[in-house]
Amino acid sequence: MLALYHNDMSLCAQKVRVCLAEKGLEWESRHLVLRAGEHQQSWYRKLNRRAVVPTLLDGDKVIPESNVILEYLDETYPDPPLAPKNPYDRARMRLWTKQLDEDIHDASAAVLSFGIAFRHQYIERGELGQKMLEEIPNLFKRERRRDVIEQGIESQHFIVAVKRMVLLLDEMEEALAAHQWLACDDYTLADVAFIPYLARLEHLNILSMTGGRSRLEDWYRRCKARPSFHAAIVKWENADYVDLMRRRGAEAWTKIQAMMQAQ
Repeated sequence: MLALYHNDMSLCAQKVRVCLAEKGLEWESRHLVLRAGEHQQSWYRKLNRRAVVPTLLDGDKVIPESNVILEYLDETYPDPPLAPKNPYDRARMRLWTKQLDEDIHDASAAVLSFGIAFRHQYIERGELGQKMLEEIPNLFKRERRRDVIEQGIESQHFIVAVKRMVLLLDEMEEALAAHQWLACDDYTLADVAFIPYLARLEHLNILSMTGGRSRLEDWYRRCKARPSFHAAIVKWENADYVDLMRRRGAEAWTKIQAMMQAQ
């Protein structure tokens, strides 16, 4: 039996839940409350030394890192396949997921989320919020998050995150001009991995960042129409988090537009 340590609104957890839903796999939910620091407990760090979600258990096997989990699931449970048979298409699929690990997740999407909304949760928690920040194992991630929490959308990291997201949206639009899905004409792990990032823009009330990119907007509509979107994302939406993101996103949108226009 598969078991997944995850969080309802975690982008990385969302993509793994999408994959599990696409595969029709049964799994045991082991939900962690990130704002309570459950992922930073010593018992969890033995499973995941980076103290992040998700972590997949397959019997006695422990698999951390969301993109690694996606490939593990596709190779271990190959029906239906979510990786192209053609080696070139498979390489293009991996180039997409590689972007997430390089900078899209930590340096763009997470910065947007914290700069707009989640920083307020850390600030309101006072010493507890500070303790959670100091316990982030990755030094670069910790100091970047510290600046974003303190400076919000005025942080230089936030401005860079907006520019990087715009570049990503342009790249997605370009790819979708060549084929139906991101990597090729088949729905693959590349699409699975990126669906949560468009959903996050929608939750943050800044989905208008995609404006003028008709192919990308159509891709997102098609992704949302798949049963896996409801099972993995909508079903797990945290109403308090979504409300916070939408309110704060509306407040920040004018300045984000200015950042986009200044590129």
